[in-house]
Amino acid sequence: MIMMNISMKTTKETTSEKELDLQKQYMEQAKQLVSIKAQQLGHPLTCCVTTFGCQMNSRDSEKLSGILKEVGYQLTDSETADFVIYNTCTVRDNANQRVYGRLGVLGGMKKKNKEKKIALCGCMMQELSVIDKIKKSYSFVDLIFGTHNIYKFPELLCHMLNDNHMIIDIWDETKAIVEELPVERKYRFKSGVNIMFGCNNFCSYCIVPYVRGRERSRSSKDILDEINTLAGQGVVEVMLLGQNVNSYGKNLEEKITFAKLLQEVEKIDSIKRIRFMTSHPKDLSDELIEVMQNSAKICRHLHLPLQSGSSRILQQMNRRYTAEDYLALVKKLRNSIPDLSLTTDLIVGFPGETKEDVDETIRMVKEVGFENAFTFIYSKRTGTPAAAMPNQCNPAEVSANFDRLLKAVQETARERIAGMEKITGEVLVEEVNEQDANMVTGRLSNNLLVHFNGSKDLIGTFVNVRLVENKGFYYIGEMI
Repeated sequence: MIMMNISMKTTKETTSEKELDLQKQYMEQAKQLVSIKAQQLGHPLTCCVTTFGCQMNSRDSEKLSGILKEVGYQLTDSETADFVIYNTCTVRDNANQRVYGRLGVLGGMKKKNKEKKIALCGCMMQELSVIDKIKKSYSFVDLIFGTHNIYKFPELLCHMLNDNHMIIDIWDETKAIVEELPVERKYRFKSGVNIMFGCNNFCSYCIVPYVRGRERSRSSKDILDEINTLAGQGVVEVMLLGQNVNSYGKNLEEKITFAKLLQEVEKIDSIKRIRFMTSHPKDLSDELIEVMQNSAKICRHLHLPLQSGSSRILQQMNRRYTAEDYLALVKKLRNSIPDLSLTTDLIVGFPGETKEDVDETIRMVKEVGFENAFTFIYSKRTGTPAAAMPNQCNPAEVSANFDRLLKAVQETARERIAGMEKITGEVLVEEVNEQDANMVTGRLSNNLLVHFNGSKDLIGTFVNVRLVENKGFYYIGEMI
């Protein structure tokens, strides 16, 4: 195996305008290379982009798909495609194991089809141990790149199409932000918009700051220009994305907060709904609550990760708030925005956690009344402070505590959602129902999923729906 290292870290930064022009030139080259290869093989080239991880990863995959479509690939969901890209996540070990498992399958496919190309990108690729393992055990992979240089994908694609060697391009960091390359959105009427990258919080269990880098906010002008463009294309709902959107603007010269950015987005007439994630409790300001309270467009849903209901564990996690702080914040939110739906993240099995700590988390779940919660078993990530902590928890005890917490989450969520029966709300229709072609599926402002009778021509429109039958975590409704 011959390996080509284009660069292992940034050495100098170019302006986004120059970089954009350069990558557009590479896209033209890639278009020619794809055309030539398609003629040689006798069929149009296909590609499959598979996403592991968060909504920021999903947004990155839309960029990859947009570039691939622009240069001549046909997009498909099948991994039998001529080119397969895995956009990886490394927040939890099981995400890594899923990628390794799927790579084994792709390796078998490539033995039968030598022309098949395979690429890996995303957070998992920022770990040196992962790169070493891929070089050793999965040497058939053609291209590997990380989180900081996704905008260089056209350039890397040209290298891959011109070369039969493994190409590795991993950067330690970057200050460049290039967002103007083609994007292939899943929905024509709604879109994610990156407002910042990276994270400065360094929670002791989390590897994100190490693989995504330090916080970098986009200028408000660039964000608003992008949203105006999306609005002109028929987008009516935007999701503002960042690892911690509440700290938006802190590294910018312009004096702007996340709350002020939301107010500017709200001024764009054809944008009817504004969502955002993720919010860190320690940075959620009174200013933001006031803006949400007075807004007709900001959705009545807030994802506010708690992680643990034990102040002792929160301190060990370096979350920088207590359980009491979180409850006080929730009280303030509920008083200001009574119809707000709250969802959260919870971790079970953090080093040193006891049954009593989990009891405190369960009490918090019941007291707050979350509409839903993503509940995870702690995943030991090499390189994080928590990985070196003593008193790693017994797996059997963790499993039992996880089951207890999950039951509490489900019971609380069902109770909260049951209280919405008979209300009428505006639903943005997203798609034809997967189980019944005579029904469509959409979401209320509070993010509640609703299925109701309707035709596909309703997709992308707002309709009033009465919630008729509670199905636990969603409703059957009727259009009125």
